[in-house]
Amino acid sequence: MPEPVQAISRPAATAAPATPVIEAADLSLTFQTADSPVYALSNINLTINQGDFVSLIGPSGCGKTTLLRVIADLEQPTGGNMTVLGEPPDVARQRRAYGYVFQAPALYAWRTVERNVMLPLEIMGMSRAERAERAQRYLAMVNLAGFERKYPWQLSGGMQQRVSIARALSFEPGLLLMDEPFGALDEITRDHLNEQLLRLWGRTGKTIVFVTHSIPEAVFLSSRIVVMSPRPGRIQAEIDCSALPPDRDLDVRETSDFIEIAHEVRQALRDGHSYDED
Repeated sequence: MPEPVQAISRPAATAAPATPVIEAADLSLTFQTADSPVYALSNINLTINQGDFVSLIGPSGCGKTTLLRVIADLEQPTGGNMTVLGEPPDVARQRRAYGYVFQAPALYAWRTVERNVMLPLEIMGMSRAERAERAQRYLAMVNLAGFERKYPWQLSGGMQQRVSIARALSFEPGLLLMDEPFGALDEITRDHLNEQLLRLWGRTGKTIVFVTHSIPEAVFLSSRIVVMSPRPGRIQAEIDCSALPPDRDLDVRETSDFIEIAHEVRQALRDGHSYDED
């Protein structure tokens, strides 16, 4: 049997009572396949509060993306319960309570940058003037003002992913789900977008759930890191990053607090591999 989830906490400032945005209780998901079942998630118990930036990290195939997809109602659990903003995930999806940023930008090549950002607003029936105002506002927020008339193929990979983020923000959800959005980018571009995302989080106060394979990225971005073990995906540890300043820049990676948190994440990943895989 798995060991109980290891709780790793650090000193934190006194804060107002937290408002849960995502709550999972004894959540499990098993995929039925032709030869044998695949146990993707097992007994997930997790609370993510308003304004949190929570990164999910773990080895490939541990269920990080599957858990994100359950939150988004793109997969349905086979056991336990999940609520998003106090509602079942399908209700949250239907009222557009979250934005989703995929691993690839998923932009339409024949639509301009502005019209890609406007797409969900068109589906919602928003007026042309409101669509234009929001597209300009959120493109400026991700530092793409002036690129409204460009097409996706005229932009770099990092710029395309910023368009995808602007699109996810355009209908102003309180929750942003991000599935390893910078994983395919070079390290310099990734660092730049990490800084931009952190500033965006600070300005908007969104609740963000972020999937990554990178320990430095998880530590740099997060208020809390959820470490998952190999399949079936379980929560091995939850690691608090509040020892790092909220307005951190890349230089924070050289500090003793950053190095200590990264060590805790790495050790939790190693401990997770002590489980026998089924």
